[in-house]
Amino acid sequence: MAKIELIMPKMGESVAEATIISWHKEIGDFIELDETVIEIATDKVDSEVPSTAEGKLVQKLFDVDHLVKVGEVFAIIETDGEASAEEPASIEKNVETVAANIEEEIVEIKETISIDNSESERFYSPLVRSIASEEGIQITELDKITGSGKENRITKNDILTYIKSRTQTQAPTTSKPEAIATPSTKAETPKKQTPVVASVNGDNEIIEMDRMRKLIADHMVMSKQTSPHVTSFVEADVTGLVNWRNSVKESFKKREGENITFTPIFIEAVTKAIKDFPMINVSVKETSIIKHKNINVGMAAALPSGNLIVPVIKNADQMNLMGITKKVNELAVKARNSKLGPDDIQGGTFTLTNVGSFGNVMGTPIINQPQVAILAVGSIKKKPAVIETKDGDTIGIRQMMFLSLSYDHRVVDGALGGSFLRKVADYLENFDTNTQI
Repeated sequence: MAKIELIMPKMGESVAEATIISWHKEIGDFIELDETVIEIATDKVDSEVPSTAEGKLVQKLFDVDHLVKVGEVFAIIETDGEASAEEPASIEKNVETVAANIEEEIVEIKETISIDNSESERFYSPLVRSIASEEGIQITELDKITGSGKENRITKNDILTYIKSRTQTQAPTTSKPEAIATPSTKAETPKKQTPVVASVNGDNEIIEMDRMRKLIADHMVMSKQTSPHVTSFVEADVTGLVNWRNSVKESFKKREGENITFTPIFIEAVTKAIKDFPMINVSVKETSIIKHKNINVGMAAALPSGNLIVPVIKNADQMNLMGITKKVNELAVKARNSKLGPDDIQGGTFTLTNVGSFGNVMGTPIINQPQVAILAVGSIKKKPAVIETKDGDTIGIRQMMFLSLSYDHRVVDGALGGSFLRKVADYLENFDTNTQI
């Protein structure tokens, strides 16, 4: 029998670790090649980790809610083949050592928890149980906390946040906490919980932020503290591209089975303008400016929870309009179905956000750090406008939209920011209506 290590894979630029939120397999289960073994959570997305080999799961090296670093072994599987000569001889010893450490941790946790026959229909990790026991949180109270993990699972951050709000809204309890039952080997699927609401008085409620909302809030505050934001605006006449899109959308939908939106056209214009003004495609690290060779455009997309996330079209300048359209639709579908992987949201060098999708005519977006600029596109509205012709000026009904660019005034001056924004508008206004897609 050969034993193979399952290693936490690289999950994108700057992602160094992930939290295990569930195990899909138990000790003794057979695992197929590429079959999901664990589900993990990084700072922004949940994803699945498949097996790199087939065999029987013989060792779990981490429990649910534990952090695992990229490149670290999280499980051992046993195959029918012979162990290779290159396989480290110390694997068995390492596994035994890790297992022993886990057993010691379990013993320590059990010593801090009063165990009786009380049971909950919900699964809690040993770490969460230990914190609850130390803080005097009863099992009935714990059952009411909304979890931000997969399937409403409570994470360490969830219970610590709850404890903080709990101490602010109620007096500390001195009663003996109800015992929390030891988790079974297989986690039961928790019942769907309603959001935790703490009533302050008859008119107001406190609703705890979910994990992603907390991360977004922290990132936005950090961005405003880091970069002096300046926003410039232009108005563009996009009548030509609107008419073109209206003329091809039905045939495109029939042929490709998906929609063509304005977003790919906006991204194409952005990539062209970045080539004209490459100092927009930079980031700042302390007092250094990092100029990026690749043009990776992030696009804000809505998640089922209502939160926004920014999947990234890598090397957008190397794609034609069809390629960008396909990638935009692919990432939008993955976002709606909560299937974005860590690598899908990493590596962006410039961000586009479509405030027009909410009916807004313009916006002042916050820079997605460590980038230095973000473009907001407003809704397209029919307006009377002056049309310049060789025979003189006339008034006509045109499709008009506002573009707004927020930029980091530490490294992007008004001349650069304004010129870049005007160039994007020029590309949109001069869109080739003979484009084939």
